[in-house]
Amino acid sequence: MNTEAPLTVPSTISDVERDTGVAKETLRVWERRYDFPQPLRDPFGERVYPTDQVVKLRLVKRLIDLGFRPGKVIGYSPEELQALAEKAAGNSKSRPRTPQHPELQVYLDLCKSHQMDALRRKLSQALLVMGLKSFVIDLVTPLTMMVGDAWASGRFAVFEEHLFAESLQMVMRSAIFSVPQANASHNGAPRPRILLTTLPQERHGLGLLMAEALFTAEGAHAISLGTQTPVPDIADAAHALGVDIVALSLSASMNPRQALDGLKELRARLPATVEIWAGGHCAVLRKRPPPFLRVFDLPEIASGINDWRLRVRSHG
Repeated sequence: MNTEAPLTVPSTISDVERDTGVAKETLRVWERRYDFPQPLRDPFGERVYPTDQVVKLRLVKRLIDLGFRPGKVIGYSPEELQALAEKAAGNSKSRPRTPQHPELQVYLDLCKSHQMDALRRKLSQALLVMGLKSFVIDLVTPLTMMVGDAWASGRFAVFEEHLFAESLQMVMRSAIFSVPQANASHNGAPRPRILLTTLPQERHGLGLLMAEALFTAEGAHAISLGTQTPVPDIADAAHALGVDIVALSLSASMNPRQALDGLKELRARLPATVEIWAGGHCAVLRKRPPPFLRVFDLPEIASGINDWRLRVRSHG
């Protein structure tokens, strides 16, 4: 029997961008400015990154998401970065309060031990007990935050985060499909047609699915294109499907400048009657969002739909 430890394969720059959320251009700038990361070169002269550097980059990105500047933290050791991330996450005023759900850690333990059937059963049971809206807001939201923390700190491998996301998506898609669909109205109220997607640079789709679940629970007709849709294609779909709202998910890994440029292009391509909504932790949504954009956190979707209905009635 082979008892040797498995060899770790260095990551390409594209792998690192996908794994950490740090753009290729940013990695090259940090390499020149801070002398980190320090990639090796493959036989073709392309950058490749050892595993320990990728782990450190995850922690650096986590701290940037919590408000730190890269130049202040990039020189720290992984242990120092981890301690700082845990302290900062606990003290962050902008961080949503984690509900006191007594079994929250159990879901992570099932994923960490690779008991995926048991994880899906437990998620499905919680969904039946809590209902779709409470399931998304009170369980899925804090649970994904915990998984993100575990990934950033190295307690979760990348494949384990993917296993969690896949299991959660299976449960949530089944729940969305089972919600009864009305025709033109929901309990007598106007029923908005909402197109959900992400910009081409945004790979993360779990936030999009959570929003789709909440829109569906509020009686909206939600149509998802999935992730990474080119802006002209989003506009074409909005025209063809006659939607009232285009809803975008913008995660913290999304480059703010690219996000702003994409939003402006989309606004220019859409009819003035089609609203653009967005949610997520991208900096552009928090600092100075463009005036045409309506920004919502997940718990605010219900009030957003109610406000839309009031606007429609007032113009009717």
